[in-house]
Amino acid sequence: MLRRRWSSSLLRSLLLALSLALTVPLSASASPPAAPADTGQRAGTSPVSLEDVTVTTVQVASGLRRPTAVVAPDDGTGRLFIAEKAGRVRVYHPDTGLAANPLLDIGQVVDTSGNERGLLGIALPPDFAESRELYLAYTMLPDGRVALARYRLEDGGLEVLLTQEHAEYSNHNGGQLAFGPDGHLYWSIGDGGGSGDPFRSGQRLDTLLGKILRIDVSRSCGDLPYCIPEDNPFAGVEGARGEIWLYGLRNPWRFSFDSANGSLWIGDVGQGRWEEINHLAPGRGGANLGWSCYEGPEVFDQAHCPPGEEYTEPVFTYPLGTDGNCAVIGGQVYRGAEFADLMEGTYVATDYCSSTVWAIREDGNGGYLQAEIGKTPTQVTAFGTTAEGEFYVVNDLPGGLHRVAFEKTG
Repeated sequence: MLRRRWSSSLLRSLLLALSLALTVPLSASASPPAAPADTGQRAGTSPVSLEDVTVTTVQVASGLRRPTAVVAPDDGTGRLFIAEKAGRVRVYHPDTGLAANPLLDIGQVVDTSGNERGLLGIALPPDFAESRELYLAYTMLPDGRVALARYRLEDGGLEVLLTQEHAEYSNHNGGQLAFGPDGHLYWSIGDGGGSGDPFRSGQRLDTLLGKILRIDVSRSCGDLPYCIPEDNPFAGVEGARGEIWLYGLRNPWRFSFDSANGSLWIGDVGQGRWEEINHLAPGRGGANLGWSCYEGPEVFDQAHCPPGEEYTEPVFTYPLGTDGNCAVIGGQVYRGAEFADLMEGTYVATDYCSSTVWAIREDGNGGYLQAEIGKTPTQVTAFGTTAEGEFYVVNDLPGGLHRVAFEKTG
């Protein structure tokens, strides 16, 4: 849905109506027409009402040190790789537990001087079983710039591919990495930190701050150790960074692709009033998600609103401060087999402080349904899935890995 400019009195009325509506499923009229029509639901599945589902978790490993991300190699081993802030990647197997020795440790190059700095993201390319390469997002020593690097397991080589200066503030680093259905690598970077977008990064196209990037890491182009895809929305545009895929983001800590239809879900951490989740159709590059003109559904700073811009609205928001909410943790769309009758095609997210779990599902008519379905353990930082699509979460402190299940309650 594209945002329009409203008068302040009308905006207040709309916000009041929206706050009252947060307790009920989102209606079709509140949904963006650009949202994917293909829900990716498998033939023969008909998930139950979200109101009749509850989430449960079982801790399967402890002893992790501030874990930040979970990925699964599709190599037949059944393993999970878990990133830790200090620069290690640990290995878990359901039969043998958490391995004592890390898969890799790049702590000597990782800046952990701030609470939000460290090794923040990990992604495995589609050919991981053959290439034995993986990709890491982290904050670099000595100055905290955010970096994307390729790591070779065979020889321990670390090749920095792309960096962005991020020195003045230690927060809002983003850090999610994921390969899209197109085979390109996507990377989220926050707005540069501080409060209120002091650099106005969200709406600027000459910086990588406040963006989700899209690059081709399978080859190099000129002096770059990667290529900018020709169909990136700002490729070749004077004054803009060609790596940009989406802009207008504050701190997109976690995003994910729906493995069935390729759509993109983003959890963008809010400033002081709203947390938001965005959902974009496959291939929809160039969308402006609003920050710092907008925070969630309302204008944040009119002075940060470039004239003539169109903004893509979130599909779900919830208020900060209510029920202990503090930061959205974007999750995944369930595409596993074990709970398909309950959760097929359902996106699941949580909040770092309140641990409330939200389930969001397209209703098939251009709208969304949502429900609170329980709690996760405290301070969840990331969702991950097995190669088969089953859910796990990691939590920051005390540092555990938890298997996620769903039950029918109605």
